[in-house]
Amino acid sequence: MTPALRARVRNLTAGIVAAAAALSASGGWAQTPSGPTSFTLEQVRSYPFPNELTAAATGARIAWAMNERGSRNIWVAEAPAWQARRLTSYTEDDGQELTSVSLSPDGRHVVYVRGGDHSSNWDDALPVNPAASPMPIEVAIWTVPFAGGTPMSLGAGEAPAISPRSDRVAFERDRQVWSAPIDGSAPATRLFIARGANGDVRWAPDGRTLAFVSNRGDHAFIGIYRDAQSPITWMAPSTSRDGSPRWSPDGARIAFVRRPGTGGAPAPSLGARHQPWSVWVGDVAAATARQVWKAPETLRGSIPTTHGTTNLHWAAGERIVFLSYEDGWPHLYAVPPAGGTPLLLTPGSYMAEHIRLAPDGRSLVFAANAGEAADDLHRRHVVRAAVDRAPAEVVTPGEGLEWSPVMTGDGQWLAYISATAQRPPQVTVRPVAGGDARLLAADRVPADFPAGALVVPRAVRFRADDGVEVHAQVFEAPGGPAKKPAIVYVHGGPPRQMLLGWNYSDYYSNAYAMNQYLASRGFVVLSVNYRLGIGYGYEFHRPPQAGAQGASEYRDIKAAGVFLRTLPQVNPAKIGIYGGSYGGFLTALALGRDSDLFAAGVDIHGVHDFTAGDSGAGAALQAALARPGLESGDRQAALEVAWQSSPVSSVPTWRSPVLLIHADDDRNVRFSQTVDLARRLEAQRVPFDELVIVDDTHHWMRYAHQLRVNAAVAAYFARHLQ
Repeated sequence: MTPALRARVRNLTAGIVAAAAALSASGGWAQTPSGPTSFTLEQVRSYPFPNELTAAATGARIAWAMNERGSRNIWVAEAPAWQARRLTSYTEDDGQELTSVSLSPDGRHVVYVRGGDHSSNWDDALPVNPAASPMPIEVAIWTVPFAGGTPMSLGAGEAPAISPRSDRVAFERDRQVWSAPIDGSAPATRLFIARGANGDVRWAPDGRTLAFVSNRGDHAFIGIYRDAQSPITWMAPSTSRDGSPRWSPDGARIAFVRRPGTGGAPAPSLGARHQPWSVWVGDVAAATARQVWKAPETLRGSIPTTHGTTNLHWAAGERIVFLSYEDGWPHLYAVPPAGGTPLLLTPGSYMAEHIRLAPDGRSLVFAANAGEAADDLHRRHVVRAAVDRAPAEVVTPGEGLEWSPVMTGDGQWLAYISATAQRPPQVTVRPVAGGDARLLAADRVPADFPAGALVVPRAVRFRADDGVEVHAQVFEAPGGPAKKPAIVYVHGGPPRQMLLGWNYSDYYSNAYAMNQYLASRGFVVLSVNYRLGIGYGYEFHRPPQAGAQGASEYRDIKAAGVFLRTLPQVNPAKIGIYGGSYGGFLTALALGRDSDLFAAGVDIHGVHDFTAGDSGAGAALQAALARPGLESGDRQAALEVAWQSSPVSSVPTWRSPVLLIHADDDRNVRFSQTVDLARRLEAQRVPFDELVIVDDTHHWMRYAHQLRVNAAVAAYFARHLQ
């Protein structure tokens, strides 16, 4: 590359940022007429986003976190008025998330963690500093009275667990378990010192004894701590990896999940294999345990990888509830502590996630893509299931979306987060016995939020070239030219599902808003749910030859571009593609393999080389291939397939321009993945632009940074496709 061309590539970033600023101020481009569907990027991103919804174990009090343009705070409400109140006063867009929100059982205190990036793959509890503060904010546990008052820090830590007595909080710090009074009246103290990484703390019903997991690397134990004078008891220690301890209501037993410890003869690196697991019940006094259920030795019987994994619960009526994929869908089952044939609680072709046990232990509430309405497979509704019988009941039917349900402690109210295709997410409550739903904090949605201008996406289906059926949503505003430019949006994960409305993830809620904005500016947007995603059964979620073993999911992305070409209103020469994380990986793969189909793209913090040790998949692959005993032919075949599955292998055929966006404190995809790709594109003389966000993470912790990224994406596609 000549010095002049290199300088041009470097200077393009400044041009993108300037264009983004102009776009942000004006709300669009001069050639796009204003009208009923015209709105600015700031307007469509101005919605408050609630999450972390929780309820007290007694009474009718709830709490949640809410992000309002980067200002994150704790909110609360209680029956019967259900008047939402802001409990904290964090006013800055400083990138400090609020997680692990919980109410004390008596409803008198709210406990939460402030700081970190707890959706990360590593370093989630380290400080995040996207606001460039000279002194980063400590990741700490905070407590505040429900009635109001000044929050108090309980000190550095994460994963707080409140005692059933509502007096103390146990939490993790420096791989050990600590405890502090819930009102902050005394400093936190370390309860014990044990080898390994100790966490997943669970209080016994008496509020005095703790169960915890001690992870020792290739094996893990369940420990029981009683007091400073008593030795720690280890529950049936073995060479296995034990986890997810759950107390029985009487405190005499513990249910837990057992998986084999790491080791054994190396398995072939290519192809899928069963991942065994089982449910055990231990006697606390004797520290002995017995197996009560073992997963079928099939691929479907492997340990589930959807939200909450096994979702183990000890319910009322001597029922242990867990989630299994064994019939092809993530379903709930119940088995007695003595063992026996498990009872399927949620029959049907749908998945269960975000599962909560009701306070009385007799039922569970969860979100599911179930219902009688057309296209409910692409929505979420609240479902309630008894722990001792089937079938389950869809509580919130219709064409809206509902998720994160919780029952109040008195059993009288159901709280959840709801949205539609046009109304953004809001905390909602309704009587369990039936009645009207109430939207809480509805006045926090800005008056100029363009709900009426948003399009209702429509569900479409098409087939990849190997016959796999692919689901997607089309965003298209009325009017415009006879031939419109189009964009394929590719979600990350990949175990995600984009829906026919606002998403329950903050990251993908932003993507939904972005797709709405692009549609308002004259693009036809196709949001594709490719294989490896959730919501369509096990075979779709765990397809063969996917990821580093062949990237078979790319067939669905290419099919999305081909599908757009068949639409009469789409200009076949003006199809773009964008996505983040795994969506960035598939965007880069599309541009490298099929520049004739995809005219331009935006690759946001994508994985580009599966063979590199700095990528998550690459690190796992390298560790697997380094094990003694693996045949050299198998090792070489796995590396070759991983290389051919990576975008970097297709750089020689890459011609379409691309915008690379990455934050350099990314804790999910190493920044080096984009550094390496940029050097390869530069050597191949592929036109690329860069937007680097300093000290932010994979999840754009600052609202200002998310707006900047969104504006850059829109400006880039306007320049290359319009």
